[in-house]
Amino acid sequence: MAATFADLGLSQSTLQALRDVGYSSPSPIQEQAIPALLQGRDVIGQAQTGTGKTAAFGLPIMEYIDSAQDSVQALVLTPTRELCIQVTQALRTYGAHTGIDVVAVFGGAPIRNQQAQLRAGGHIVVGTVGRVLDLISRHSLMLHECRFVVLDEADEMLDLGFLEDVEKILSLTPSSRQTALFSATMPPPIRELADNYMYEPTTIEVEAATLTIDTVAQFQLHVDAKNKPGKLVEVLRAELQSGGEGARQQVIVFVRTKIRCEQLYRTLRDRGLNVRALHGDMSQGSRDGVMLAFKAERVPILVATDVAARGLDITTVTHVINYDVPTSPDTYVHRIGRTGRVGRSGRAITFVEQRQRRELEAIERHIGTAIAQWEEGAVGAPTPVRERPRRHSKPHIRRRDREPYVKLVLGSGRASGLRVADIVGAVTSAAGLEGEAVRDVMVLDRFSFLSVPAGEAERVIDALDGSELSGAPVRLHRVGAASP
Repeated sequence: MAATFADLGLSQSTLQALRDVGYSSPSPIQEQAIPALLQGRDVIGQAQTGTGKTAAFGLPIMEYIDSAQDSVQALVLTPTRELCIQVTQALRTYGAHTGIDVVAVFGGAPIRNQQAQLRAGGHIVVGTVGRVLDLISRHSLMLHECRFVVLDEADEMLDLGFLEDVEKILSLTPSSRQTALFSATMPPPIRELADNYMYEPTTIEVEAATLTIDTVAQFQLHVDAKNKPGKLVEVLRAELQSGGEGARQQVIVFVRTKIRCEQLYRTLRDRGLNVRALHGDMSQGSRDGVMLAFKAERVPILVATDVAARGLDITTVTHVINYDVPTSPDTYVHRIGRTGRVGRSGRAITFVEQRQRRELEAIERHIGTAIAQWEEGAVGAPTPVRERPRRHSKPHIRRRDREPYVKLVLGSGRASGLRVADIVGAVTSAAGLEGEAVRDVMVLDRFSFLSVPAGEAERVIDALDGSELSGAPVRLHRVGAASP
């Protein structure tokens, strides 16, 4: 019999918060991590985005915090502003009935406002590495009573060059703290960090392949380096036209470096393609604009680095193109997991230069099958995946819901005091949907996005449009449709 959240040892206030947002049963990583963290153990969780890792560490944190104690008791470090905001929203939802104060600190926002929030309270601080260090140096953030530290997306912190700063922060927390580390991949520097700063951690691994590869048709295309840009244009035009008239196609083209990302973006733009770039050297405002345009399906092609695309969780991506072969098989699985979501089929095409043959062979060994050759006009089926022998049993995440989803836009956001929990609660109560059926909720300053099953979209719009949410009138419509 499947476990419930109540079976995991969570308090009634936390269970009530989960009922409010419609969470019914724990995911595999939650089922394993929550009891270990509640027992006071350090935990290493190797899991991709979308496996429920925020709740895996966020729910136990709620059980640790004494809301009557006026000090920072838990710290969650994130590599990016987007993830910081996302985690903060989730933690506030989980602690809705507890009086626990969650403060987000990140660059690109006035530091004085964040200092004021910390002075006013702050039991849990969620922050980007640089801003946390800045606040510590200004004596605005004190960690001497911090009993719980989470490193979220640790491999991305490594990619961004933050690991030394992470170690500085860890050294300023009590040695008796409990530490949780979550990472999609586990390169040697991350393992070394865990060895140095964690005590006999419990390791939990969630297999990503069953989330993605079974719904993705995979192809390889052998190219010469000098011909790659032209070949990419050819492939994009062939693939974008293959869906037929009226079929929306969205492509993420992955490259290894920020410089390459910018160069390729300019090349594609100059060839007349509707394309945007997403990389770490862009301003936060520019990155937000690109992400919004891509989420709203106004831009069909996004050229991105792995790091920049981490916070981009979009179910409508139809294609992933690996312009550069990923440096590790885990990264390959993580990249192609951006397509073939919520029951849709997807296509992944990897460009392979002669010098990259060995890297491709390592990927094929990892996924347990050969990747077919790409040819223009070839439809292709998802690449079959043979079960790989394992040294120990790992949980598999199986997607239960194969129904297509549609994206809705709500004409209010954070400026109206709106939270993720408010949107999920309103949809579940007014339209009768289960909380798990409401996906990809994203609350921005003046508007919000959510996805619901295609067959329920009109019912959700009819139930909510014209009502009030957080004191503001609801204006809800499909993305791409005219606002009523």
